[in-house]
Amino acid sequence: MDRRSFIRNAGFASAGVAAATTLAAPAIAQSMPKITWRCASSFPKSLDTIYGGAEVLSKYLKEATDGNFVIQPFAAGEVVPGLQAADATAAGTVELCHTVAYYYWGKDPTWALGAAVPFALNARGMNAWQYQGGGIDLMNEFFNKQGLQAYPGGNTGVQMGGWFRKEIKTVEDLKGLKMRVGGFAGKVLEKLGVVPQQIAGGDIYPSLEKGTIDAAEWVGPYDDEKLGFQKVAPYYYYPGWWEGGPTVSFMVNKQKWDSLPPSYQSLFRTAAQATDANMLQKYDYVNPPAIKRLVAGGAQLRPFTPEVLNACFEAANTVYAEIEATNAPFKKIWDSIKAFRNEHFLYAQVAEYTFDTFMMVQQRNGKL
Repeated sequence: MDRRSFIRNAGFASAGVAAATTLAAPAIAQSMPKITWRCASSFPKSLDTIYGGAEVLSKYLKEATDGNFVIQPFAAGEVVPGLQAADATAAGTVELCHTVAYYYWGKDPTWALGAAVPFALNARGMNAWQYQGGGIDLMNEFFNKQGLQAYPGGNTGVQMGGWFRKEIKTVEDLKGLKMRVGGFAGKVLEKLGVVPQQIAGGDIYPSLEKGTIDAAEWVGPYDDEKLGFQKVAPYYYYPGWWEGGPTVSFMVNKQKWDSLPPSYQSLFRTAAQATDANMLQKYDYVNPPAIKRLVAGGAQLRPFTPEVLNACFEAANTVYAEIEATNAPFKKIWDSIKAFRNEHFLYAQVAEYTFDTFMMVQQRNGKL
């Protein structure tokens, strides 16, 4: 090959490489379009762990897409009130929300099954049912009819039973008790004489201080500490049997979800699952020192007595039977949870519970 032919052919090859590079760019750009969504949170920024879930999701998606898929979180009240986040998402006011499904149980009790219901699963069991037992798909059969597509996006772990101005030793002590408690738990406690009150988080402290209410449940030590309840309602009860493993969810407007490229849908699911794990891990880390500080500040820890727990358990089963008789979607999902609940707690007694109990004994004996 002479020198001129070589240079001419090399020039054609270089041009071909350049053309191929130029042609490839639009394909890459098309696979990662610029998308900006708004996320309405149901939580104030002061609750940094639970509100922070939306920020964590935003961070993961932005990093994974080189800044092309951006989620802008807004705290409760900045776009819509916290308890209207799912409604705003379904209506298209925002593209997604970060909320707890049981907030909307008044529309249909089936909503609550996507978060937590009394005497159901703990956080580990809830995650197992959702990710491995078909729970996410079952809930989305329901949520899709509400104009939403939802994925787990956090968990607080089993919550505390709340703050009380007086001790609760018997079922009789519950009668006439005015308690800030929402949703499903309120319906169950009503059967035992409690008078449920729906009060926003910022109004709980003054209501307890003035005696407008006698008790209030919130979340757990880390979040409760911020509100100073131990100053006005010293008895801190456990466990929060109505929230053994409450799931916080990312709910996306269904049309917006369907319009996402498959790669973005996959990234969203992955980022949501990572956020789900991250929140529980953080609560597990920050709650132990918080409970110590609360006790040092005057909180008096009390377990609910077996009498009270058993009465609440029976009342919950009565409520379930009433709902199952008239609500087919609820029954379908609740049957699935119950079936796994039986297996989950059966196995938990074998290795997990035995190991945990032994280590707790060592801790109480001062050997850890």
